Amino acid sequence: MKREVFPNSDLDQVWIEGDSSDPELKVLLTISNSLGEHTALITPSDIAQSKAKMFVQAPPERITTKAQQKQQRFASITTFIGYALSAILLSFSALSVTGFVKARVVLTGSMSPAINSGDIVILIPTQHREPKINDVVAYTGKRFDGSSVGTFTHRILSGDATSGFLVKGDANLDPDVQRPKLADISGVVVFTLPFIGQFLTPRALMIFVPLIFGLWLVLDAFRKER
Repeated sequence: MKREVFPNSDLDQVWIEGDSSDPELKVLLTISNSLGEHTALITPSDIAQSKAKMFVQAPPERITTKAQQKQQRFASITTFIGYALSAILLSFSALSVTGFVKARVVLTGSMSPAINSGDIVILIPTQHREPKINDVVAYTGKRFDGSSVGTFTHRILSGDATSGFLVKGDANLDPDVQRPKLADISGVVVFTLPFIGQFLTPRALMIFVPLIFGLWLVLDAFRKER
């Protein structure tokens, strides 16, 4: 008796012929090509269409479909991006602990649209980077009696570290009254993290960065195992 193994597929040249006296005999036939996988469980009385993964683990050298190739490329790209971001975040966390960089949450929109309320700005202290014109710096605002008012993050328009800098918020009409000197400036802004400050403080960010990296490693390990 001659039977077609894959009657409803593009593999119209696969046939099986013959009979068996053993009713328990079973044959699993799998054919893979660039169009996909075709699997059939063959018994003396029936041919059932199935999936190879239900019976055996496919070898890694098996031909993969175009859809699987796209999935593998996407997984490779996301893995690379994930590890790159994790490396950046861990480096930032380590630099923060050593004091090489600082972070603070911007509370007002005086620097909008470049920096908005709720953004976290990353600062390099002045001992590692000297402020210059057009830099955005964070400085301690003071009253006339010398008492501290708060920290402002504004752009340097002119001046120098000795006589003081003329600073102004991009969204403000006029420059600041105070001309901060180098001792008043806590750091130069080198990077901005949008919106995060609305949910996390800089200290909480330092705690969550290693946790996020650890979670990423666990998820990536599970993905590879699967």
